[in-house]
This record gives sequence, structure tokens and C-alpha cells, in this order.
Amino acid sequence: MMFRSPCVTIIGAGRVGSTLAQRIVEKNLADVILLDIVSGMPAGLALDLLEARSIESHNRQIIGTNKYEDTANSDIVVIAAGFPRKPGMTRDDLLRVNAQIVVESAKNAIAYSPNAIFIVITNPLEVMTYLTWQFTGLPKHRVMGMAGVLDSARFETFIALELGVLPANVKAMVLGTHGDSMLPLAQYATVNGIPITELLDQETIDKLIDRTRNGGLEIVELMQTGGAFFAPASATSIMIESILLNESRLLPMATYLEGEYGLKDVVMGVPCFLGCEGVQRIIEVYISPEEKTALHNSAAVVRNNIERALEILG
Repeated sequence: MMFRSPCVTIIGAGRVGSTLAQRIVEKNLADVILLDIVSGMPAGLALDLLEARSIESHNRQIIGTNKYEDTANSDIVVIAAGFPRKPGMTRDDLLRVNAQIVVESAKNAIAYSPNAIFIVITNPLEVMTYLTWQFTGLPKHRVMGMAGVLDSARFETFIALELGVLPANVKAMVLGTHGDSMLPLAQYATVNGIPITELLDQETIDKLIDRTRNGGLEIVELMQTGGAFFAPASATSIMIESILLNESRLLPMATYLEGEYGLKDVVMGVPCFLGCEGVQRIIEVYISPEEKTALHNSAAVVRNNIERALEILG
């Protein structure tokens, strides 16, 4: 019996997709198929990554293609295709154009990889994850959105910078949407187990929370010609690693809710155990009444955008 290497397809070979491909092969997690509609571009990126293999000491295969049939039998499909934000744009401004792209990508990919787990990166994240779940017909545990890991990493970064401590010693959790109304939870943010509420005053914590909520926009405004891609790729690679190695990591991610946190028929960012079958279990942590109200208000906005997207798609 021949051993088959795990395979990850990345739809959208832009900055996030190509950086993610690099993360995956250099961590020796899986072979990678890069797919993009731009002729020649994914093949060129794949060749570039192949030529680095002897230097990076791995033997992973990387294929670049414009054809979905080349993605057959993938274990994980990452949807990173779509238009990025530009200065002055919100994630919701992207709704109309990216809904069409994501649904087409999801339908084409599931036709060739019916057993795959899907991870969505394209914004607006919660809506695109919902559309992927609905149009693939997959069970909810096999479709998720990458947001919470990235937003939590940003919160951790800003806490570490403020305190001048090792970033690896900081653990934090961000729930809700991947946008202005996300919920960075100060009560669950710690430095080696010590809550930041014992290390920082409330005014400073509020500033860190505000910076986290605007973390993506801050990068967009600085770069002017695009958005973040290093940290989003790293966040997605951690999710892929937890799936392929069946690590059952507890990670915040966008998933379909059926009553958790009092929410139904909507995708929101919540903590989940993630393993080889996808989302193993959703964890309901305590949040204050004010935080719960904010979460429900955010969910109402997401639900409205889902309905708008479904109308657009007809």
C-alpha cells in the first residue's frame, strides 16, 4: 500500500495564498496546489517555491494551475480568492464582488474534492464562510473561516509590545466578527497565566482593544496598495497544522452556530477544538451581558449581509 502525502489546495495565489503555500511546505505539512485564474502566475509561483526546496530542506510537491481538475482529492481547500480591501473600504464593501468569486470557487473545488475540509479567508469573512457552507452542502464541522486566530495574534502582539514581554508568553482570545465589532476579551488575555487586568490599567487595555479591532485597517492604510498577508498566512497554517496532525487545538474561528451563545443560522467567531475531522467541538465561554449584547448585535449585521449576498446570488 502506497503512502499518499496530504494535499492542500489554495484557491487564490495572491500574497496571502502564495505566502500560505510557503508556510505549508516549509513546515513540511503537505503538498500544495496553487490555483488562480491568472494564466501562468500560479505555475510561476510554484516553480519558484520548488527551486527553494533544497535550501529549505523539504521535498514537498508544489503545483501551480488554472484548472480545478488538478486539485482533485485535496484534503483541505483554502479559499483566498477575491478582491482585497483598499484604503477607505470596509470589509462589507467587498460583499457584492467577492460573493460571486467565493461561491464559484467553492462549487468547483467540492466537485473534485468532496471529502475536503474548507477554510475561508476571503472577506467579509463570516458571510463568505456561510456561503461556502451552504453552496458546498458540507456538514458544518468541515467549513470554517480564518479570523479569530489572526485577530487574537494581533491582540497578543499589542499586549506584548505594551508590556515589553516575550510574545509567546501572551495568550489572548478574540470572538465575534472579523471587523470593527470584534470582541477582544481582556478577561481571557494573560501573560504566563496572569490576566492583563492585573498588569495594565483599563485605559491602556481599551486602547489595545481598539487597536486590535482596527489591526487590519492600520496595515491597509500604511501599505496603501494592499493588506496584511504574512500574519493571515501564519494564522491559516496553524489551523491546517491542527487538522493534518489531529492536534485538537483550541482556536477561535468562524463557524456555523446552531444555538451556541444564543445564536442560530449565522457564522461567528467562537473558540473551537480543531482536529482531523474539522471543528470537533464549540466551546461556550463566559462573556458579560454587555459583551453578549455586542456579539448579538454583530451577528444581526452578519445575518443581514448573508441575506443581501443570497439576494445578489439569486
